[in-house]
Amino acid sequence: MSTIKTPYRYDFVGSFLRPQALKDAKASFQARKISEAEFDKVVNDEITKVVAKQKELGYHVITDGEFRRSFWHLDFMWGFEVVEHEATGNGVPFNDELAVLDDTYLVGKIKAKPHPFVEYFKFLKQFEDENTVAKYTIPAPAQTFQQMIVPANFETTRKFYPTNDELIEDIGKAYQDVIKQFYDAGCRNLQLDDCTWGAIVGDAAKLRYKSLGIDIEEVKDQLLKVNNLALEGKPDDMIINSHICRGNYHSTYFTSGAYDTVADHVFARENVNALFLEYDDERSGGFEPLAKVSEDKKVVLGLITTKTPALEDKEAVIARIKEAAKYVPLDRLCLSPQCGFASCEIGNKLTEDEQWAKLKLVKEIAEEVWGK
Repeated sequence: MSTIKTPYRYDFVGSFLRPQALKDAKASFQARKISEAEFDKVVNDEITKVVAKQKELGYHVITDGEFRRSFWHLDFMWGFEVVEHEATGNGVPFNDELAVLDDTYLVGKIKAKPHPFVEYFKFLKQFEDENTVAKYTIPAPAQTFQQMIVPANFETTRKFYPTNDELIEDIGKAYQDVIKQFYDAGCRNLQLDDCTWGAIVGDAAKLRYKSLGIDIEEVKDQLLKVNNLALEGKPDDMIINSHICRGNYHSTYFTSGAYDTVADHVFARENVNALFLEYDDERSGGFEPLAKVSEDKKVVLGLITTKTPALEDKEAVIARIKEAAKYVPLDRLCLSPQCGFASCEIGNKLTEDEQWAKLKLVKEIAEEVWGK
């Protein structure tokens, strides 16, 4: 078993653009032109190729690119008991377009079962070697909690959970179970992807919650509570990190705002090993909130954008790393893109070659700042 721990000095969030062969195979499978076994073979072949590419670029962390998913978060939720979904054409309005997502909702009290993502991890783990470690990405417990209490789901969820505290308790326990499943499968590096904190930053979010009659401070307490509950009892030798972003769908975003208003919660008190933070443009605000990061955490600066193909200026990125080091010591900092390249299978608006060029730049900058 690899002993490499995440995050690495040069790292990435996890998802990659779906290759054309994978897109074609999925379309053929959905049209019933190929069997499930034939489709699975294509998926496995494309994951094998994308892992080889990560190694070729010199990365020490490998993922399956999230190639088995349609959505970065919902597919995982479907792996719990009593979570149902339906493609209705509904979605969430992002900056420039509607992110079309399956309606995902409860039909009973949530609990864990043998999770298919654990089997997906086992396939990835075979590619570990002395130079690489496999990490797996799943949505944060707070993401599942929020999914079940959005306005479209609120009344349905209340049939099974009269209070948010009861829902939080069951989600926390279900995640504890799945985290143990990952651990037993040999996973020592897990990443919780979390848009909930990014969705409540800024004045617009505060006004939105106020208009709904919801206390945003209570929301912060609940997000922290469910995330930390899920992490209770995790093995000491298992690294669990969190990635926080403001939405990433087809190169669009969901919200804007600095981390100031959530730093006292997630930066200071969430019990993860490291924070992957979106910092690729002015929507993320300044580095000052990093002063609230507890001393036991590392910070991965997401200074390279996955939303556009243009390569960042190397010296400008290095200057920003030095600026961030005023608040978190340089030896606790790392570098990555701000998010994945394809949070949903539609992917962002750049080519595979442009995607790999971004990762080459991340590695070059990191080696210049921290050494090889």
